[in-house]
Amino acid sequence: MITIIRGSSNKPISSQHLVDYFEQRSDLEGILYLGYPIIGSVDGSINIDAMLVSPSFGMIIFDLVEGINFEDRTEIRDDLYTKIYSKLIDYKSLSVRRKLQVKISVATYASGWSTRLEDEPEVVTSHEALDTYLSDITWQNNEYYRVLLQAIQAVTNIKSTPKRENVTKPNSKGAILKSLEDSIANLDSNQSAAVIETSDSVQRIRGLAGSGKTIVLALKVAYLHSKNPEWNIAVTFNTRSLKKQFEDLITRFTYEHKRDKPDWDKIKIMQGWGSPSNKGIYYEVCKQHDIEYFDYTAAKNAYEGSFAAVCRKALSDIQKFIPMYDVILIDEAQDFSREFLTLCYEILTPPKRLIFAYDELQTLSRNSMPPTEEIFGCDERDRPRVVLRNERNKPKQDIILRVCYRNSRPVLATAHALGFGVYREDGMVQMFGDKSLWLDVGYQVIDGALNDGEKVKLGRNADSSPEFLENHSPIDDLIQFKCFEDVHRQEEWIVQEIYKNLTQDELRPQDIMVVHTDPLTTQDAVGNMRRRLFEMGINTHLAGAANPDLFNKDDSVTFTGIYRAKGNEAGMVYVINAQNCYSGMELSKKRNILFTAITRSKGWVRVTGYGEDMLKLTREYQETKDRNFELHFTYPTADMRKKMNIIHRDMTRDEKRFVESSIENLTEIVKAIRRKEIYLEDLPQELREALKVIFDE
Repeated sequence: MITIIRGSSNKPISSQHLVDYFEQRSDLEGILYLGYPIIGSVDGSINIDAMLVSPSFGMIIFDLVEGINFEDRTEIRDDLYTKIYSKLIDYKSLSVRRKLQVKISVATYASGWSTRLEDEPEVVTSHEALDTYLSDITWQNNEYYRVLLQAIQAVTNIKSTPKRENVTKPNSKGAILKSLEDSIANLDSNQSAAVIETSDSVQRIRGLAGSGKTIVLALKVAYLHSKNPEWNIAVTFNTRSLKKQFEDLITRFTYEHKRDKPDWDKIKIMQGWGSPSNKGIYYEVCKQHDIEYFDYTAAKNAYEGSFAAVCRKALSDIQKFIPMYDVILIDEAQDFSREFLTLCYEILTPPKRLIFAYDELQTLSRNSMPPTEEIFGCDERDRPRVVLRNERNKPKQDIILRVCYRNSRPVLATAHALGFGVYREDGMVQMFGDKSLWLDVGYQVIDGALNDGEKVKLGRNADSSPEFLENHSPIDDLIQFKCFEDVHRQEEWIVQEIYKNLTQDELRPQDIMVVHTDPLTTQDAVGNMRRRLFEMGINTHLAGAANPDLFNKDDSVTFTGIYRAKGNEAGMVYVINAQNCYSGMELSKKRNILFTAITRSKGWVRVTGYGEDMLKLTREYQETKDRNFELHFTYPTADMRKKMNIIHRDMTRDEKRFVESSIENLTEIVKAIRRKEIYLEDLPQELREALKVIFDE
């Protein structure tokens, strides 16, 4: 089957005729790109009208013609051939002894020309003529197909893998990581579509952690910038450490397109909130519209630090919105409120190109993204301002990335089992109401049904979780849970393991991430381990301490709190003090922290802690492993989900203080009753009856 990926095209009629032909050719395999790629050269960049990449034909470039009048386009075809040849010959993996191993063909496709051009074999005017043209093309070296796709998608330099000159052992972790990085260098068809297809409206990109959302957005920015250099483009996110990652990716991919660096006057990469010293969308909106700006301190005093609240105030304060950008792309959209998304929507020029990407399960149940109709509201006629549709022959507005290229099946299933509390002895912590989300992100029903109150077994297969991500190491090496007697034994074990990773496993320091589960105490909690490693000659750094925009450093092990870890990854991940996530108030948030930390791993993960709660958490993992990393549970009813959300909810400062003081008072009352300083009979009758009713429920 030919996959159609629709980029921006100014030749709609001939493009559609070409699409119609390949859609009916179910016997062929490959990808047909429209309006892609853009080829950079010393003479400037040129747009390819259409390109077929196929294991049967190699590469066919189509020069599309909309008109009905014949013209000689030989020079245009020659120029297209020369430009694409020059691009491909740069890829050493596509050549042998200076000879390109890819078959390149160029054809003019002019469905409006009625003249038969028998002496012009490279001119095609009908579907029948296209049949004949294709029948004369064969590609003998189709083992280069995967590398050819990689070159066309311009991801070789984007996902450049380190040389790893220290790797000498074929089966070391360093060698395995190199092999993994090489294997995921290609984009799949869904990712390619997400990069190239852009709707003249709102577009949503959904997928699990590790499905490539950040990469896709960066490539999309570069593609749109190269295609429309006059556009003002903004990229925004919640995690500041993503800024450097976006800058690097956009720069590399723009160079692939244009052979030139990006115009940073036209591309703004900034955080969602922002300040006078660190530009952000909200700050820029306040400045542009001359309204009151709240920094975090002011927002904390007025709205308990709620970014949603300050965005809501900005929306109400602005009488008339000033268009500021032609496109806004939002990463980690699950971390933002609907008010922020609406603010971004309002400051766009028509036709309101807002692209937002998020992880369906990153925040698990309680903060699942609402439908776009709910986010953006209705117009004056009470009609939804935004409705996402995937219509035939139009760029997709709702793209789902089903394949996880970071986490292996055991790691991902473990993260979800613990995040939801599937095997928790006191019952599940949370669950989302939209059951189809499980299927959208690559789980399948093995047994039972996704219905309220019914038993179900969910698992992932090789299509959604590629087997090469787990086949490189035994299960007990891919993921380990370690419970220690105390924090000191935990720290000593981690230090020794990191030393072993660097001296025996051939990992580099930047391949290792240590994630602490309590963001408020990270600096103190990791101090002893960093000192021990320093004494052993191993460099470490605390992410964001010296530079809030910097996460990784060369030749340095990264220590981080959970919020800075989001959006980043490492070959080996240590999740420390995991017992913090087992129980207590705001358990949904704690389980989400555990889920997010585990899913940072693209190779191996070690979850460590100490005490009784860590033992219980380890039992949850063991149950997951014993069930072959499948999720077996009874789907909670709507009432059960509501109760979970109440019990394990996030709390405001006042709510926390009230609950904590109430627990303290109740504890003192119970102690007094046990000491017989207070007797039950001392309590008013109505209070005794009320307590009886509550505890009987």
